[in-house]
Amino acid sequence: MSVTFSANKISRRIFRAPELSPAATSPLTIDPAEQAANGADIEAIWASAGAFHSSGMHPMVSMCLRHKGKTVLHRSIGQARGVNGAEAVGAQLDTPVCLFSASKVVSAVLIHKLAEDGLLDLLNPVSYYIPAFAQNGKAGISIYQLLAHRAGVPGVPPGTSPSVLFDHQESLRLICEQPPLDIDGRILAYHAITGGIIATELVRVCTGLSMNEYLDQVIRKPMGFKSFTFGMPKSSRGTEAHNYSSGLANISLVGKHLEKILGADVDTVVALSNTDDFLGAIIPSGNLYANADEACQFFQMLLQQGQWQGKQILSPLSVYRLTAEASRPQHDRSLIIPMRYSAGAMLGGRVMGLYGRNTPYAFGHLGFSNILCWADPQRDISVAVLNNGKPVIGSHIFSLLGLMENIRKNFPQKDDMSAWSGNFGQHEH
Repeated sequence: MSVTFSANKISRRIFRAPELSPAATSPLTIDPAEQAANGADIEAIWASAGAFHSSGMHPMVSMCLRHKGKTVLHRSIGQARGVNGAEAVGAQLDTPVCLFSASKVVSAVLIHKLAEDGLLDLLNPVSYYIPAFAQNGKAGISIYQLLAHRAGVPGVPPGTSPSVLFDHQESLRLICEQPPLDIDGRILAYHAITGGIIATELVRVCTGLSMNEYLDQVIRKPMGFKSFTFGMPKSSRGTEAHNYSSGLANISLVGKHLEKILGADVDTVVALSNTDDFLGAIIPSGNLYANADEACQFFQMLLQQGQWQGKQILSPLSVYRLTAEASRPQHDRSLIIPMRYSAGAMLGGRVMGLYGRNTPYAFGHLGFSNILCWADPQRDISVAVLNNGKPVIGSHIFSLLGLMENIRKNFPQKDDMSAWSGNFGQHEH
């Protein structure tokens, strides 16, 4: 099925839709490994993805969906690089895309792996491993609270230059010196960047390795991934998708609030994400690069309770700890909406959630701004929707909601979830 880009002049003027090269004509690439999906209307799902792309907010969309472990949809459309008159580069199935905040689940898995191997305890204070973190009342904040966005240090001090992201020691110092929102970790406030900086230091203290070295050891090499690194190696730069500002100019209250969360205005963050400094940095909360198939495989591995092609990447009990609800849905002081978290993931909702209606078992993460990666054990699916436009408010919203609804309704939920919720391995006495 072919889908073409259709953003008009009004869309480009009001919603800042990037202008694609006529020569590229939004090429569609389909993985020949796609299989039948047991009655699911894959073309209807892809038509929704095509409408999402055609909204004009995302020069490229790459999507992979697995059902019962089989790839049933893996397609890419549009331009990975070169819009607004620049030389066009079409999106490919293996084009690496920055996952932004969806990177957090990957870094969380690494912390859970440290716990699984007995190198740390999730209930221990962060300061047990990083003594400087105890400053200004944070001595009792646990690693678990950090993973669940309750560490009380959701951002760096106002006025801090975004370039501090590229200096791990300075970032760590700023976080350690801050007083927490609450010394007992009772306040929920999304940690956009800070959690990953602490995670990096925990990995270093416990293993002596960098995050990419530990990622290679635990996930990337065992799962056979080509990309899947924090930042992009110099030898691979130029293959990744560029990020582009789109949507209404972020000068509203929404834009100002995002500036508070991100540490800079949205357009500055987007421009920064295309620089060599960003590509060369290790930012575990925000710059893992992966293609859609790799992101989908990662969540499929978690859906299979840590198993991948005969290898146990993470134990079933660690998957349980990663995906179990940390608390009931609660108002998030950073995002200003009710959120439901586990110790490392954003969870779905019984009525409505990030992954559509009636998705209480779903777990995954949103990435700036419309990247979505998740698994839903109740429907036996793993999904990655990657893109390179960065709208906040734009012409894409209804098509994105339509895509999520089409996925949800095409894979009916199971009523009996005992095989998922009660099968995390048994302790041998």
